[in-house]
Amino acid sequence: MKKRTIGVIAAAGIVALALSACSSGAGGAASSGGSSDSASMPTVKMMVGGIDKQIYLPYQLAQSLGFYKKYGVNMELSTEQNGGVGAEEAMASGQVDMAGAWYIHTVDFQSKGKKVVNLVQLSGAPGERVMCSPKAGVNSAADFKGKNMGVTDLGSGTDELTQFLAAKAGVDKKQYNTIAVHAGSTAIAAIQRGSADCVMTTQPTVGALTSQKLAVTGVDLATTKGATKALGGAWPAAGLLANESWVKSHEDAAQKVVDALVATMHWISTHSAADIANKLPQDFVQNSTITKQQYIDGLTTDKGQFLPDGIMPAGGPKVIFDMEKTLGVDTSNVKISDTFTNKYADAALKLEGLTATTKPAGANG
Repeated sequence: MKKRTIGVIAAAGIVALALSACSSGAGGAASSGGSSDSASMPTVKMMVGGIDKQIYLPYQLAQSLGFYKKYGVNMELSTEQNGGVGAEEAMASGQVDMAGAWYIHTVDFQSKGKKVVNLVQLSGAPGERVMCSPKAGVNSAADFKGKNMGVTDLGSGTDELTQFLAAKAGVDKKQYNTIAVHAGSTAIAAIQRGSADCVMTTQPTVGALTSQKLAVTGVDLATTKGATKALGGAWPAAGLLANESWVKSHEDAAQKVVDALVATMHWISTHSAADIANKLPQDFVQNSTITKQQYIDGLTTDKGQFLPDGIMPAGGPKVIFDMEKTLGVDTSNVKISDTFTNKYADAALKLEGLTATTKPAGANG
């Protein structure tokens, strides 16, 4: 299958992490919330599609807050690397139990007969922005024609999102040029030297481009509102993916992980961007490409991508299926209702005494 993952930004020194063995600190991802009976808890391995990126911050935040252990699971987090195995691919092949990755991968896998399911939905937007040089004159996807469009990798999620945006605006893929710029410092350099007119990227790279006055937002896919305007509805992005067979044999562990993540989403919805940044490893929020204040400013702007309750938003799956059809993926044998479930999030909300505020998707998306 095509790899849709977005490369890890240049937060220097971030490698695959077995975070359950780590302690919190400035040197890397954190684990907190010890327990004398932690040895009796189930251990779950999860790989995230870029653990230091804002779009994927809930997975690490849950660790930093001690929520995985609070809800009864030892979590071992790791992150995919540029040029390495994608998080969803590592999960599908059994290298890890779960993936922190985009919901759209469930559709891809199921179109090829692989039963992968999304257990909880963390965001209703890709968290991406098409950042363009002010000289490019790009104000919408209709302006992509004749431009050099930077994406993380050819065939990646940003490549396919760019294609979908262009198609909806009546611009054929052959009418613009696509180049791989990765993310972080390399994406910034592509704008600086003029090899790319635009790059599709996320915070904190967006903040770095903005603060250096190198680029402005051409298309906002960073919030649910922006995604709805550009794509016709919510675009469910970051979720929790697992093989259906693993879930069936690890129901209790799966529920505990969802409990922790739903509690985290509620925490995000009731705390400021500064509060969130203060709980994350400091090399995530302040590094060679971004200052902590820029990180906080970017998160304040794009915090609307995160769902407060872990519920798959109504209409979201249908938008994903529409995108797949546009890109030529055969989904004729895939049922929308088979690609996700809200039952674990519903149980987590009940456990917390919370009520869902997101209108849930049904069998038809």
